[in-house]
Amino acid sequence: MSKIEPSWDLYRTFLAVLTENSLSGAARALGLTQPTVARHIDALEATIGYDLFLRSQRGLAPTDAALALKPYTETLASTSAALLRAASGHGTAVRGTVRISASEVVGVEVLPAILTDLRARYPELVIELVLSNSLDDLLRREADIAVRMVEPVHEALVARPVGSITLGLHAHTRYLDQRGIPLTLNDLGPHDLIGFARETPAIRSMLQRVSGFEHSNFALRADSDLAQLAAIRAGFGIGVCQVPLAARNPELARVLAEEFRLDLKTWIVMHEDLRSSPRCRVTFDALVDGLTKYTGAAQPLP
Repeated sequence: MSKIEPSWDLYRTFLAVLTENSLSGAARALGLTQPTVARHIDALEATIGYDLFLRSQRGLAPTDAALALKPYTETLASTSAALLRAASGHGTAVRGTVRISASEVVGVEVLPAILTDLRARYPELVIELVLSNSLDDLLRREADIAVRMVEPVHEALVARPVGSITLGLHAHTRYLDQRGIPLTLNDLGPHDLIGFARETPAIRSMLQRVSGFEHSNFALRADSDLAQLAAIRAGFGIGVCQVPLAARNPELARVLAEEFRLDLKTWIVMHEDLRSSPRCRVTFDALVDGLTKYTGAAQPLP
C-alpha cells in the first residue's frame, strides 16, 4: 500500500460505484464522466495495492476487499455530510441544515405540520427528512436527530421521552358496513386483514402480546407501513394504525380496542455534542413539543 493517503474524492467515487453497481451509474450520481470515475477507481486501487472490483462483460463485481472497506467509506460519507451541516449552522443564529430520521408514518403523517411551524419561526433553517423504519446510527452522524420507538442506551446520546404511540386495529367505515364489525379476535378469521410481508424481530416481539392477527391470515401483505395505511384508508380491510392518526379521519373506525392494543414508547434523540447547536436545539425542542401533543402525554420535564 502506498504511503500517500488517498483523497476523499476517491473514496466517495468508490462508494458510489458500490451503491450504483456500475461506473456509468456512479458517474450519473456524482455528476462526473464515466472515464473520470474509472480513473478514480484505478487510482484508489493503485494506492491501496489491491483490486476492488472484478471487471467482466457483465459489469463490475466488488471483491471481498471492497466489501470490507464499505462500512468505513459509509462512515466517511456520513461524517462529511455532518460536517457540512455543522458548517452551515455556524454561529448563534438558527440557520443551516438539520437531518431528521423518523419512521415512514411519523415522517409523512405527523412531522410535516411540526416542521412547517418550525420553519415559519426559523426561515433560515433547512430540514433533511429521512424516512426509515431502521435505526439510523446517531453515533456515526447518519442523522442529527431521530424519532425512535426504541429507548437509546448509549451515554453519548441525549433522549427525551414524548409518551407512547398507541397502535390499534382500524378499518374504513365503508368496509365495516359491508363486512360487519368483529366483536372478538376470533371473529377476524373471515375478514380481509392487512399486515406485514416479512416478520422482523420487532414485529415478532409486538405480536407476542396479541393473538388472532397472524401472517397466514393476511389478505394484503406489505412491509411498508404507508402502503398498509393507504389500504386501510381505501377500505381494503382491517389493519394496524396509530390511534391518534386514525382519530383525525372520521371515516376510520377502531375495532377490538380492548383486545388489540400496542403501545410504542417514543423518544426524541440526538448526540450530546449537538446540545450547543442552535439549529439542532430548536429542532429537538420542537419535535419534543409536537410529538408530546400527538401522543397525548403530559409535557416531559426539562
